[in-house]
Amino acid sequence: MKKYRNIIFYTVTIAFFSCLVYWFLIEGKTLEAGENIVIKESKGTIWENFVESFSTNLHHPLALLLAQIVTIILVARLFGWICMKMKQPSVIGEMIAGIVLGPSLLGLYFPEFSAFLFPKESLGNLQFLSQIGLILFMYIVGMELDLSVLRKKAHDAVVISHASIIIPFALGIGLSYFIYKEFAPDGIQFSSFALFIAIAMSITAFPVLARIVQERNLQKTKLGTIVITCAAADDITAWCILAAVIAIVKAGSFASSIYVILMAIAYVFLMIKIVRPFLKRIGELQVGKGIINKSIVAIFFLTLIISAYATEVIGIHALFGAFMAGAIMPENVKFRNLFIEKVEDVALVLLLPLFFVFTGLRTQIGLLNDKHLWMIAGLIIATAVTGKFIGSALTAKFLRIDWKDSLTIGALMNTRGLMELIVLNIGYDLGVLSPEIFAMMVIMALFTTFMTGPSLDLINFIFKGKKSMVDEETDENSGKYKILLSFDTPESGSTLLKLSDNFTHKMNGNKSVTAMNIAPVDELHAFDIEDYEKGLFENIIDTSHELKLEVTTLFKASTDIENDLINITNKGNYDLLLIMLGKSIYEGTLLGKLLGFTTKIINPEKLLNTVKGRSYIFNSSPFDDFTLSILDKTNIPVGIMVDKNFESADRIFIPIFDLSDFYLVEYAKRLINNNDSQVIILDAAGQIRKNTEIRELIRNIEHIAPNHITLYNEKTIEKDFLASQDLMLISSKSWKSLIDTKSLWLSDIPSTLIVSNP
Repeated sequence: MKKYRNIIFYTVTIAFFSCLVYWFLIEGKTLEAGENIVIKESKGTIWENFVESFSTNLHHPLALLLAQIVTIILVARLFGWICMKMKQPSVIGEMIAGIVLGPSLLGLYFPEFSAFLFPKESLGNLQFLSQIGLILFMYIVGMELDLSVLRKKAHDAVVISHASIIIPFALGIGLSYFIYKEFAPDGIQFSSFALFIAIAMSITAFPVLARIVQERNLQKTKLGTIVITCAAADDITAWCILAAVIAIVKAGSFASSIYVILMAIAYVFLMIKIVRPFLKRIGELQVGKGIINKSIVAIFFLTLIISAYATEVIGIHALFGAFMAGAIMPENVKFRNLFIEKVEDVALVLLLPLFFVFTGLRTQIGLLNDKHLWMIAGLIIATAVTGKFIGSALTAKFLRIDWKDSLTIGALMNTRGLMELIVLNIGYDLGVLSPEIFAMMVIMALFTTFMTGPSLDLINFIFKGKKSMVDEETDENSGKYKILLSFDTPESGSTLLKLSDNFTHKMNGNKSVTAMNIAPVDELHAFDIEDYEKGLFENIIDTSHELKLEVTTLFKASTDIENDLINITNKGNYDLLLIMLGKSIYEGTLLGKLLGFTTKIINPEKLLNTVKGRSYIFNSSPFDDFTLSILDKTNIPVGIMVDKNFESADRIFIPIFDLSDFYLVEYAKRLINNNDSQVIILDAAGQIRKNTEIRELIRNIEHIAPNHITLYNEKTIEKDFLASQDLMLISSKSWKSLIDTKSLWLSDIPSTLIVSNP
């Protein structure tokens, strides 16, 4: 009776209260007597009424906004991915996505669809959300500035930084003199027009520059430090100048803006001398806790909003207030990281792409419809590059920095990115920039950001005398047995290092072990990259000391982890690559197989390769797409570790299902020689005992290391036997066979190393 008790209670409850509801509805009908009830009459068929209702819902402001957000995020991520594959910052793709969805492309070729998706009356909502995204983004930019480093090292970079502002600023004023008559909007003073052109020429995109520095492993070099410090000082100076420019433009003249500027100075003084110490004390209460409670979060968000509100009311734009609020955050790295994590995903992934598209909707490249206008656009680009690139490079050279580093500084400081678009949109909103000049300046922002990567590659090609990190390591370790282990988490790195030691323990000076971590550049921040790297490798270093194993560490920030791992592996002349078995979050699901989902959520490359016939969506491989790509594109053996609390390879089990698996015995031999391992080889298919050459090879190993290798011919393997082993060595082909046949071994196997033979 107990098992029916819940069912009876559920049935009786639903039935009773359903009857009660029905009774109230019937009785309620009697209350309508004498009331003027209006019954809506349908004018058409049921289907026509449904279509009309559906169309109304489709054009509802909220539905339209949600459709816009979905479209924008998908297109922005697609173009961002394409640019990353081209070794360009993803922000360039997002900027291009904005232009593609605007009147320059979508509106030109699909005007009806563009008018439906982005009607003029909906742009207010889009602008409002994009401004919220910008405020959060500028808050993050402020937090990413390491003011302590700026204070210590500003004397090395302040000359370059300020030269990289004043030179393009002056050139921008000069350019304005020649184009004012033709392109300035009616009623705009020359000073207002010239100041905005000048500040747009002077800006540097600190966030993009910081990520390029990380991706190219420059952050530990003196050059990287100078560039980051220059960009940080540039950012602070440029935003202060911009605040003054906005005040002057709104007031109409410098004399009229003097009160606004004085209020801005008072605001900055208040933030630094009163608000900052207050926030520091709050931050100190959270040190070591690892979390931030909601009350603290509320205080910091209120600081952000009040700061942005204050600067907007003063007349120097809310974005300056958001930037200032981020810059005065407590300098504790862990605290800033915790707070950035709360803001970053919503700001950068959800809201910021809306700003790119809103900018794209304003950018009408079609207005540049004759040769003269394109010549002016070319002149703007030339002026921008001359002022920022050449100006910074010559200043660095004057400070006795060599030509390669000087040109590199110039190329990096010439990166404008999103910061340029922010300045341009402010100018457009104030009516200072006409649609034609706005389109030209957006093209300039795209061009100068896009040219950064190729410029750095060209500089490295011209000055190619210095060897890369990988080349230097290759020369130093030539003739040694070299293992490269690539890890994601500190724990997995320690496991792979223990396995590396088992392979090389007795080789003394004839071995080289490199532990590598490649991190997504978008998840790193310039101010804490050293602490991040130290935390990653701490376990590795501790384990290496325990094992008395010398290990080389290699850290790289990357926009394309897969290809960077493959390139480093192939160029490093390694003998073995060790990685952990990866698994897709959608592995085994129909959705994952249809859409090409991986741990990166969507993998456009898999879809593209499927269309080209180079891969299959319905892939029955036991490996995730990342591991498959590593196996396919590396030219050295790859060991894929399945970890089950691995400590040491003292007892090893090698099943041989086919004679092609016999290369595994070479690895067994290496483990016997270096770790005194006990190896059991299972002749699963009965082919070894028929092959004289292979039996002779096993006897030779046994002769060198007696009682260390045993050949089994048993047909079945007991669970207890598998449990007694420390490590199973198996070929990638045989591993696939075990997965496909759903072998009973899989639940009982020990830690396993799946070895591919290229």
